[in-house]
Amino acid sequence: MGSPISGTMAEIYLQYVEANYIKQWWETDEIIYYKRYVDDILIIYNNKKINKDRIEKEINKIDKSLEFKMTPESNNIIHYLDLTLQRRSNNIELSI
Repeated sequence: MGSPISGTMAEIYLQYVEANYIKQWWETDEIIYYKRYVDDILIIYNNKKINKDRIEKEINKIDKSLEFKMTPESNNIIHYLDLTLQRRSNNIELSI
């Protein structure tokens, strides 16, 4: 932190983590949707194949210097960055 290249180095490392760890969940349809903005990650997963605790545990095993914390949805709503995402029966509604 504090270095002009720290953001670039963090981005390179997170892309490495995604390519080597997250990709396998994507390919097996355990993770349905994955989107990251800097260090904020939105994951929609198939709860018949994987659960929140396993995702959190596996990602936190990757590097002891990183701490991944999940914020699960509450009443079909989750806040991501400045958005509110609300899960409906067949879609997701976004609001600012």
